[in-house]
This record gives sequence, structure tokens and C-alpha cells, in this order.
Amino acid sequence: MIKIFKQLGRHWAACLAVVALLVVQAYCDLSLPDYTSKIVDVGIQQGGIESPVPGTVRDTTLQALKLLMSEEDAALAEQWYSAPDADGLRTLSSDADTAMTELESAFTTPDIVLYMAAAENASEQAGTTDTVTPTTYDLDAVATQFSAMAQAPGAREMLQTQLASAISSLDESVADSLSSQAMLLVALEYDAQGIAHDVQMRYLLHTGGEMLALTLLMVAVAIAVGFIASRVSASIGRDLRREVFSTVVGYSNAEIEKFSTASLITRTTNDIQQVQFVCVILLRMVAYAPILGIGGILHVASGNTGLEWIIFVAVAALLVLIIFLMNVALPKFKQMQTLVDRLNLVSREILTGIMPIRAFSRERFEEERFDKANTDLMKTQLFTNRTMVAMMPFMTLIMNGTSLLIVWFGGKAMDLGTMQVGEMIAFITYTMQIVMSFLMLSMVAVMLPRAGVAADRIDEVIKTPATIHDPAAPKALPQNGTKGVVAFNDVSFRYPGSDEDALEHISFTAKPGETTAIIGSTGCGKSTLLNLIPRFYDVSEGSVTIDGVDVRDLPQAQLHDQLGYVPQKGVLFSGTIASNLKFGGDHITDADAREAAEIAQATEFITAKPEGYESTIAQGGSNVSGGQKQRLSIARAIAKHPQIYLFDDSFSALDYKTDVALRRALKEKTDNATVIIVAQRISTVLHANQILVLDEGRIIGKGTHAQLMESCPEYQEIARSQLSQKELNLQKEGE
Repeated sequence: MIKIFKQLGRHWAACLAVVALLVVQAYCDLSLPDYTSKIVDVGIQQGGIESPVPGTVRDTTLQALKLLMSEEDAALAEQWYSAPDADGLRTLSSDADTAMTELESAFTTPDIVLYMAAAENASEQAGTTDTVTPTTYDLDAVATQFSAMAQAPGAREMLQTQLASAISSLDESVADSLSSQAMLLVALEYDAQGIAHDVQMRYLLHTGGEMLALTLLMVAVAIAVGFIASRVSASIGRDLRREVFSTVVGYSNAEIEKFSTASLITRTTNDIQQVQFVCVILLRMVAYAPILGIGGILHVASGNTGLEWIIFVAVAALLVLIIFLMNVALPKFKQMQTLVDRLNLVSREILTGIMPIRAFSRERFEEERFDKANTDLMKTQLFTNRTMVAMMPFMTLIMNGTSLLIVWFGGKAMDLGTMQVGEMIAFITYTMQIVMSFLMLSMVAVMLPRAGVAADRIDEVIKTPATIHDPAAPKALPQNGTKGVVAFNDVSFRYPGSDEDALEHISFTAKPGETTAIIGSTGCGKSTLLNLIPRFYDVSEGSVTIDGVDVRDLPQAQLHDQLGYVPQKGVLFSGTIASNLKFGGDHITDADAREAAEIAQATEFITAKPEGYESTIAQGGSNVSGGQKQRLSIARAIAKHPQIYLFDDSFSALDYKTDVALRRALKEKTDNATVIIVAQRISTVLHANQILVLDEGRIIGKGTHAQLMESCPEYQEIARSQLSQKELNLQKEGE
């Protein structure tokens, strides 16, 4: 996990921008339930009235309210309301916001008393003891009665004493339920003025507009977060692929064999995709979940609903569920990437070896082998997927159970008058946001182990040093003197992890203008010897030099510039014939490519193609024959004009006629170059200036063909196995 956060740390500025945007998004998200509560409680239930202080009031109503106030409160009310207009309306001053707290305290109790008096008057008019909703007629009647009472001496003091006594006898819950009736008096007053509908619609439109603006802002922020997170994750994927690929390109054969090609492909593709996907999730969900959850808890804790304990029960249940499922699923996630490697390995082997499989009728066996690898991966994926699927029903149960508890206890609170419908809706919404934040974290917690394993596998590749690298103090090849002299000085080599040497005490010199051939039985170390020159492996003992300079002291680029290497198995790259022939560098011209193709005896089949040198080469050269592939590989090396040619059994796929013609043309081209040929056929090395006979990693014969036919029994055995007696006699006569 630390490695994933380390990758995110490289893009710290973008991550900080994402966190800042997520704070804005969370603010919007957490504000919406409050707006919903306001629309329900204030906009619908209270008719859009937010304060017990009316914005406009008839003078008769205000006088009745002032009678129910103390002298200080009455003076305050008189101060902030204008004089009556022609219709008897008085308007609250626009500057009254500064004194709104004092005004609300002054108006709340008189509003309640006046509304209750109007309701009592309505009940008397209806001839019932039940509570009846008062009308504007009842309000006017009560206001008139209060105006008449105001004329009596001591009426204000008597009313104040009775109000204080009545309010002190009420418990807190009843007082809270009565406070909402202050808004009912304002609504009744607005109804009497004929503006109640306008006030409600104005409030709904204003609040709804703010809610819509917050929603649009939240959408814009979410889009911005998604855009930045996607760019960051894509950049991380790009950088990791670049880093892994540049590391792997610098690997020697030892590191390639250590990881295996299939595993390196999986790490470069599947593993990096896992890390890239989790980085998006981390930025969009993991960073957002705690902000949303903590904000939701703070909103719930700041309320007075008394239902906060439900949140803690739900969170505790979620944590227990997550911890249990993680302990079950984590070990399986660590196995999954290894099984993906295994499946890729089997698939690669089957697809690349489809011809031998068919030839040996092993389709059924390979199908079973693939099916086993596929089934093992499927079982692990099924287990982890079932774990994730099992999480959802339990999460849903916890969420629905939490909602049920809130509705049950919230309903009781509403019955007591301590909670309104909008408050309960907001509380449920906040609770769901908190639960959803934990749900997001739990879903990410399921994905993180696999991504953590993938990050470890990627880091293993990046941190594995190449055993072959450029020297700290490189040397340069001498500019004067003979160029292209390759010398093996008592060279021994052992493969990593092996107990025995593959080559022992090899010493010889290959000179420019001469051909050095290496021949021997299969597995005797011929290709291994050749691979020491371009440093595909480094010698274990001794040294390999070019013009007197140890190849380990040369920069690899300079070393490889001197070499024209043709591997045992011809390798072509997707593109065209021309692009493959010019693979050795930008300095190769069309003329060089055509000349090289002519020397390699490839011109005939190239010109036979409709597009000639621009003919397409499929991946791996699958659309050309083995002999054509080998000739193009030879031409690619010739076009480079190297100082040293290395042919690793590169003529084996050629017929004898083409082989002879190619070697004759090559001899003319390489008069001043050093040529080292690994061969199986005697006919290929007959005219070499120096032939090395290898057996079990040791040189057991060195000389020309004629010399070896006299002095080396092993060479004689190879010659007799490949040449007829007539050919041997002709060679003796030619000598």
C-alpha cells in the first residue's frame, strides 16, 4: 500500500487539488439534506415563514401583540416597524436584521398566546371543546378584544403576570411544541393580508434555487475530480509502464529468465492496470468517504434529535462486518496474481507451440492443462467475488435496519413534538451518507490487497538491478591500429544458479578479414560462447576483449555498434521489410538495405511481393517462411556495416544452394571485418580461417578444416557423419 501512495505522492499538487475539490463536494452534499428539511418544515408546513417576526403586519394585530409584551419589548417592536400606511399595514425595517434575535424573543410568546386565543375563539364559535384551526375572522375578533382590554388600567401588568405563570408551568417538550405555533400566527396574519401564498412561493423558489445551485456546483466539482483523478491515474500507469519497460530492456538474459517472459508481461499490463484503477478509486472514493462521513457525524451531533446513538450502533456493526470479511478475503487476493501469471504462462506456451501440439496429438492434454490453470484462477476469483457479494446484503440490512430505527424513534419524537418531519428526513439522509462512506471504504478495502500485491510485483521488477550494466569509468576503443580483433582470454562461464561451468578456459583470437567458425555437438556451449561477446552474459572468469579493451569496460551502446548479430532463431518486428532491414540505425539508407538484401539472397522473394520492400511483416514475422526470416535477419546485420559479424547458426534454415551463394557474397562484403560463425553443418565452415571444436564447454580442437581432419578425432567424426566418402576424398585431393 505504501508503494501505491508513493506513486500518488509524485502528483501531490493534483492530489491536493482533488482533496480541496472533494471538501467542496462534501459541503454541497451535506448541505442538501438541510435544504430538504427547510423545504419540508418551513416551506410546506410553516408556509415559508422562518421567523415569528412578521415582515408586514396590520396595526391592529401589532397593537394586540404589543399588549402581550413587556414595555421594553413593545418599545423595541415600535422602533423597528414603520408607521401604518393607508391600508393600516406596518412594515419591518430592512435594517432589523441587527436586532432580529431580540425581536424574535419579544414576538415568540405573544404570537403563541394570540394564536391560542384565536383558536379558542374559533372553538367557541363552533360550539365544541376540540381545537379548531382559527381563521382571519377569529384573529380580528381577538385583536379587537385585546385592543379594548388595553384601555383598562393595569391590563398589561395583569397579562404579563398570567403569561409568566403559565409558561413557567410548562415542561420543556410542551414549550418546544408550542413554539411552532408562533409561526402559525404569522401565517394567519399573512393570510389576512392576502399574501400567504406569495410568501410561501417566494421561500420555496429561493430555497429551491439555492439547492439547485449547490447541486450544479457539486456536479461540476465531481466532474473536475473525475477528470483530475483520471489524468493522475493515467499518468501513474504511463510512468510505471515506462519505468518497468526501460528496466526490463536493460535486463540481461539472467533477469529475464528469473521473472519469465509471461510474468513480465503480466506485471507490465495487468498489475499496472490494477494499480492505476485503485489510484482512481483512492482519489475519488477513499479521499471522499472520510470527509463525507466525518461531516455527516458532525451534522448529526450538532442537532438535538436524541437519535445519535443509532449512528454509533450502525458504524460499529459496519466495522465488525468489514474486519471479518477482510480477514477471510485477504489471503485469496494474494494468491490471485500468481494464478494470473500461471494462466498467462500456460496460454503463451500453448499458443506459441500450437504446431508441435497438433503434430503430437496433444490437444487434449494441453486443454486439460489450460483448464486446470483456468479453473484454479476461477475458484479464487469466485471466492473473492462471493465475499464481496456477501458484503452487500449485510450492508443493505444494516442500512435498512438503521432507517427503521430512525423512523421508529423519530416517529415517537414527532409525536412528542420534539422533531419535525423535515428533521427526520435530514437525519435519515445524513445517516445514509455516513453508512455509505463506510460502504465505500469497505469496497475499496476489498480491492486494495490485490492492488498492493500488484504494486509489490511491479516494484520487484523496478528494484531488481541488471547484472550487466555500463561501467562507472568507461573506456573507448583505440582509434588507431587494427579494428575488430576479438580475443577470449582464459574465459570460463557459469549460468546463475548452476553448479558447473558451461564454458571452461576458452582462449582464442578472431581477426579482421578472417572467419572463425565454432562447431560441436548440441549443448556443448557454442551459442553461450557467442553470447559473451555482446554481453548477453558476462564471463565468470577471464576476459573477452575487442581491440584489447575488455567488453565490460565499454559502454554497451558503443560495444553493440561494433557488432552485427544474427540470432539462432530469426526475429523480425512488425512493420515492413524495409523497416526491418533498417533496424540497425537511422544511418542505414535504402541503398544499404537493398545491397544487404542482395547479399543475403533475399532480393528474389522480396521483389516477388506486390509491394516489394514496403511489404508488411506481421508480428514475429509469422507471414514469411523460416528461410526468408533467416535471410532477412542476416540482411539486417549486413546493412549495419559492423566491424564484427556474429552468426549464431544462422544458415541452418537455408538450402545448400542458397547457403553457398550467401556465404560467397558475404565473403566479398566482409573482407575487412571479423566474422564469427556458430554452425552445425561442416559445409558452412569448410573454408573458415579458424575452426574451434567445442565439447562440453572446452575447446578440443583448433585449426583449419584440413588441420582438424588430421588432428581432431571429434571433428573427423562430425565430418564423416555429414559428408560422403567421395566428398572427403575430393577435399583431400583439393588439399
